[in-house]
Amino acid sequence: MKIRTLELFKVPPRWLFLKITTEEGVAGWGEPIVEGRADTVRAAVEEMGEYLIGKDASLIEDLWQVLYRGGFYRGGPVLTSALSGIEQALWDIRGKELNLPIYSLLGGHVREKVKVYAHIGGDTIPAVVESAKKQVAAGYQTLKMGCPGPLEWIDTNAKIAQIGEMIGAIRETIGPEIDFAIDFHGRVHKPMAKVLAKELEPYKLAFIEEPVLADNAEVFAELARHFTVPIATGERVYTRWGFKPILMAGGVDIIQPDISHTGGIWELRKIAAMAEAFDVAVAPHCPLGPITLAASLQIDFCTPNATLQEQSLGIHYNQGSDLLDYLADPAVFAYNQGYVNRLAAPGLGIEINEEKVREMSKIGHNWRNPVWRNADNSVTEW
Repeated sequence: MKIRTLELFKVPPRWLFLKITTEEGVAGWGEPIVEGRADTVRAAVEEMGEYLIGKDASLIEDLWQVLYRGGFYRGGPVLTSALSGIEQALWDIRGKELNLPIYSLLGGHVREKVKVYAHIGGDTIPAVVESAKKQVAAGYQTLKMGCPGPLEWIDTNAKIAQIGEMIGAIRETIGPEIDFAIDFHGRVHKPMAKVLAKELEPYKLAFIEEPVLADNAEVFAELARHFTVPIATGERVYTRWGFKPILMAGGVDIIQPDISHTGGIWELRKIAAMAEAFDVAVAPHCPLGPITLAASLQIDFCTPNATLQEQSLGIHYNQGSDLLDYLADPAVFAYNQGYVNRLAAPGLGIEINEEKVREMSKIGHNWRNPVWRNADNSVTEW
């Protein structure tokens, strides 16, 4: 099957979809996106597409190697995200051609369902407590929220106490049976990460995500000596070469590669195999759209150390459109007591509502993340 066309669709709330069609008319979908840089990634996909036209769509590894290595400059969020979306679409085509889900092409499934978690949010204790109650009522067994507000390199005891009070209120509301994680989002620097993690340790967190930026791989082992909560990171790490120093440095218990940023489906499976050798779990990052989620689930079903899947249904980013809006059959992601059952359809296991995609691409989006500043007006991590 030779590649005939590539089409890109920038759709609300903040996504970029890719459709690759072969000369035989088989179409595959991918999600190449860097949140807030959709047009930049679009340009990268279009440049890569010049090489892809007329090539055999089944040669996924060879095409990946050319697009990754053949341009001399490699890696980083833009180029690797463009490559990720292309690779997802190629696997979707291959699965449809062979009438098999992608996980069947990667060794077969190792589980029948995957646990997903839901986000909670709010700026006040009553708001986050209400959000937590809502998600528990919906059947989720695992919740996650972001560390509230900006933090300075060295912040006040009062700020730490306020965060502890909020997390304590959530734990009291949901009880000990519901797993609960907190995402520091890389906005906390090492001096405060130790203090804040120690403050939150009594609340029995499932994990702490990005306690510091993954750029500081050597810090994770030091943090692990200060508290017992599992450490997770990896959403801004690209390819197996990016994860190698993190795994070798130690201290990380859960890696969170994003299948639309880190190099695609097969690359994530390679990263997971590396992590398995270090006895580290995998919980793919996914606050994105339905294609990214479907691709992530394909890996979850065939990966022994995959443990938990992020998903974006109802997340605060999804204003105007949500996860299920672009699916012909939204029931494919039906969550039952916090799990999603194994997808059975060929390829990615979903059918995109192309009419809806084309309609919403006329609206598009111009999503940007906020820029945060401290009280002294210095820029801080979002």
